[in-house]
Amino acid sequence: MTTSIPENERLIVENIISDSIGWAKTKDLDRLYAIMAQDEKFFIYHPDSKSTVTGFESFKGMSDFWMNPNFKATDFAVKELKITFSQSGTVAWWSAFLDDHAEWKGKPIGWDNARWTGVLEKRDGAWVIVQMHFSFAKDD
Repeated sequence: MTTSIPENERLIVENIISDSIGWAKTKDLDRLYAIMAQDEKFFIYHPDSKSTVTGFESFKGMSDFWMNPNFKATDFAVKELKITFSQSGTVAWWSAFLDDHAEWKGKPIGWDNARWTGVLEKRDGAWVIVQMHFSFAKDD
């Protein structure tokens, strides 16, 4: 059975995925926080073992870095985005490749071709990200 998701729902989810990275160009923390699940189950795996995020409060603690005047987001690109919706239409998951670039004290930092997956849930009529995972392919 295939779930028919209205096009506007798909666009809302696409915008949330994009804004979860793109918010940094304007440093719009209100937008970032509005699209994240604000509970202890919120979770992010980053490529390094030191940056795992468990819980929204832990995530909020990262904002000091992003809001620091030494940090400046410069550009990003979400490539090959694939979104799938659950049969109920209340859960969606995505996969994509992410380029995410910034500067720290004027020096370039960022990622190219990070593998990026995540899950959103529709709660009280609004889509929020509940989990994300960033990684890099390592071929032996």
